[in-house]
Amino acid sequence: MQLSKAKLGISACLLGAEVRFNGGHKRSRLCSDSLAEHFDFVPVCPEVGIGMPVPREPIRLVGDPAAPRAVGTLDRQRDVTDDLAAYAERMAEELQGICGFIFMQQSPSCGLERVKVYQDGGRPSEPGRGIFAAAFCARHPDLPVEEDGRLNDAVLRENFLTRVFAYAEWQRLLQRGLTRRALIAFHSRYKYLLLATDAQRYRTLGRLLGDLALHDLAALAPRYFSELMAALKKCATRGTHSNVLQHLAGYLKRSLSAPEKQEMQQLIGQYREGVVPLVVPLTLLKHHFRRHPDHYVAEQAYLQPHPERLSLRNAL
Repeated sequence: MQLSKAKLGISACLLGAEVRFNGGHKRSRLCSDSLAEHFDFVPVCPEVGIGMPVPREPIRLVGDPAAPRAVGTLDRQRDVTDDLAAYAERMAEELQGICGFIFMQQSPSCGLERVKVYQDGGRPSEPGRGIFAAAFCARHPDLPVEEDGRLNDAVLRENFLTRVFAYAEWQRLLQRGLTRRALIAFHSRYKYLLLATDAQRYRTLGRLLGDLALHDLAALAPRYFSELMAALKKCATRGTHSNVLQHLAGYLKRSLSAPEKQEMQQLIGQYREGVVPLVVPLTLLKHHFRRHPDHYVAEQAYLQPHPERLSLRNAL
């Protein structure tokens, strides 16, 4: 049975909607072409959502970078800060089913970071965050979010989409009904993915679940998931990936011949040194596990955290 596509919120201009202040768009080929095959997008334009026309006077952030106001570039009396924040609250409530959000970078409404905040005289100060993005993320602190421009980086793209699929799997687990056994199985499945991103949090989460019988499951589960998503947000490195590959290869030590072990170690070493991408030693590992199955390893999200067709690990 094929799972339904996960839903992603997205700034509407990234899908080609002509909703920008100048009547244009910022269509992202990655989102419109590559990702659309795997996700159902829910487009949102906060500025249009609060009733601003297309085209329109641009807005910009002014004042305190930690709490900026969104005002018109020509009509400084036009302040849409509260409208954008209220719209974010409404969308945060309506879009409960999404598993991530891709925001338009540098936008005074949607930018996640590095958005210019202007001071008197028109000079930009320390950068801030878009009004809609800030309010929306405050309501969904565990939701995977990213800016379109950063998704051009292969490591950040793979990290973001790994978190999106983990978030979607957690939502399915909650829908089926969370039990202590199901939580332990979920954590076990993410062991090696956690080791690749944040080994310290993996150990912390392991200790937390070690005392599971002493805790109220309904109270512990959200805390566990917040820690999990924070851990997965850290980007794995060639060193941490290599460490996980070595751990997984250890399950094959009684099954492989000496030349096969040597080949496996050689490819892991070449990956660590940057000679080959991650997909190369992983492909060989999967080949050996098909010949010598191991139930525990087969359940690991690390081996396939996202669909192969996305080819995310070919560039790592």
